Amino acid sequence: MQENAATDGSNEAQATVGKLWEEHLAAEFPAALRGAEPAGIDTVMLDADIAGCVLTWQNTGGYLDADRQRILLSRLGDLDRVLPLLVETHEIHYCRRLRRLAVLISEHGPVLSN
Repeated sequence: MQENAATDGSNEAQATVGKLWEEHLAAEFPAALRGAEPAGIDTVMLDADIAGCVLTWQNTGGYLDADRQRILLSRLGDLDRVLPLLVETHEIHYCRRLRRLAVLISEHGPVLSN
């Protein structure tokens, strides 16, 4: 029973990540964030790094290697520094969705050692 609950949680996380990822891919990157560096953080690279972790997580069935997990957690911290500085609704919504993706994949699935 315990294993089924864990599997159900993993399947639910994968479904949620899949839906959020489709939304994220369909969304236009906020123009004002191109080349912007709030809190000294390059928002284009922030988006790209988290996107790479999401794709890896999806392609490996919910696993990240230790390096990508470190990158993800670091970028999640960066995102937490950027979000309070945003004022435009579209930018906030875009970055909150990116944060939700990062949190979901960081919390679901084991980390593979290198």
